[in-house]
Amino acid sequence: MTPFPQHPVLLVDDDPDTLKGFQIILEKTGINNFILCQDPQTVMPVLGERRIEVVLLDLIMPRISGEDLLAMISAEYPDLPVIVITGDTDIQLAVRCMKKGTFDYMIKPVEQSRLISGVKRAIEIRRLQNENQALKEGILSGQLKNPEAFREINTQNRAMIGLFQYAESIVASPLPVLITGETGVGKELIARAIHRLSSRKGRLVTVNAAGIDDNTFSDTLFGHISGAFTGGEKPRRGMVEHATGGTLFLDEIGDLSPTSQVKLLRLLQEREYFPLGADLPKIADIRVVVATNKDLVPMQETGKFRRDLYSRLCSHHLKVLPLRERLDDLPLLIHCFLETAAREMGKKKPVPPPELFHLLTNYSFPGNVRELKSMIYDAVADHKSRVLSLERFKIHISQSLPSPGLFSGSLPKEKCYSDLKPLPTLKEAIHSLVVEAMKRSGNNKSMAARFLGISRQRLGRYLKERMP
Repeated sequence: MTPFPQHPVLLVDDDPDTLKGFQIILEKTGINNFILCQDPQTVMPVLGERRIEVVLLDLIMPRISGEDLLAMISAEYPDLPVIVITGDTDIQLAVRCMKKGTFDYMIKPVEQSRLISGVKRAIEIRRLQNENQALKEGILSGQLKNPEAFREINTQNRAMIGLFQYAESIVASPLPVLITGETGVGKELIARAIHRLSSRKGRLVTVNAAGIDDNTFSDTLFGHISGAFTGGEKPRRGMVEHATGGTLFLDEIGDLSPTSQVKLLRLLQEREYFPLGADLPKIADIRVVVATNKDLVPMQETGKFRRDLYSRLCSHHLKVLPLRERLDDLPLLIHCFLETAAREMGKKKPVPPPELFHLLTNYSFPGNVRELKSMIYDAVADHKSRVLSLERFKIHISQSLPSPGLFSGSLPKEKCYSDLKPLPTLKEAIHSLVVEAMKRSGNNKSMAARFLGISRQRLGRYLKERMP
């Protein structure tokens, strides 16, 4: 079973029964990584040799008191959460411990819920500290620690590199990851990278939630025992079991039915599940990564997506940029796709004409990187000469756009005439559009004319008459 938390919880008490009791209570919640210590003299050596997530410390012990030990831990490891658990009800003692930096203070006998919530809160604080430190180090260095994990994603965009650095900073966290972004931006590639970054030894198992009804969802994820339903004579292992020790990736999470959302929420909360027809639960030793191209925030307002599930899923949120917001990646992506397409089709890599970059820079790419790849492959399949033809690109774009021109969006804000007073004259507006079209096309008259929805000859006459 994958250890949780990643680093051990150190239980310090001279009573072995107390140590075992705390361990049993915490194991019920999925916490399974412990070091048990009866001799307080061995605590500091352990801290020097091992990275510890949180310390549960008794105060009344032989040889070294817990109060003295607390002071030593706080001095050498100020960021390490220490939870004091003692049978002493002296208020002054509690005050001294709080001044020495204890994270929490509990009186024996401790209620199970109090113990569990205190330890989980300490683990969460420690996790946030680790992530913030890792993210800070990544940003300051400007480097990725594990660039190989992102080998499937071609980018040199700073925002995308920042996204990768954040993914590296959450690698040790067991909490779910939410990946959002438009169709075709590469959400599944990000999920694969997160799995590669993790130290989990199991598989990455992918389930597409789109169009799955509740019964199918339960059977797909949790499986069933023999005879669970008519036609289910043979037992089936669900995808959760297949992903044991690894990562479960749920794509199109925004399409889940409300009933299926409840089942997913329980899986995340309890870290266990019931195969259909089973009376005993199984432990879910998995990391959950989900993705959607839908905006889940307004879906909560309309009741289509549960707020509590969203809160669980967005512990870590990665929003992948659409291609139109990372156009500096276009040359890199074009050359990459040209090379792979030519190799797979047994052709020589064609030379992209300069006009291609101007043409694609002015296209909004509703299908994002996936659409660009499709366009490149289509053009290479039709390719016959040394230089790549623009014809297949022009056909694709003309079929995708609602109007003849290639202005998929409005002009930049400084050109939005509704914001200007007084309005420009028609002559001035036409002149501004021609200047903008020539700028976007790199002074290519054929392309600029296409942007404007006029013939090249008409544009040529205008330029000759008005812009000699």
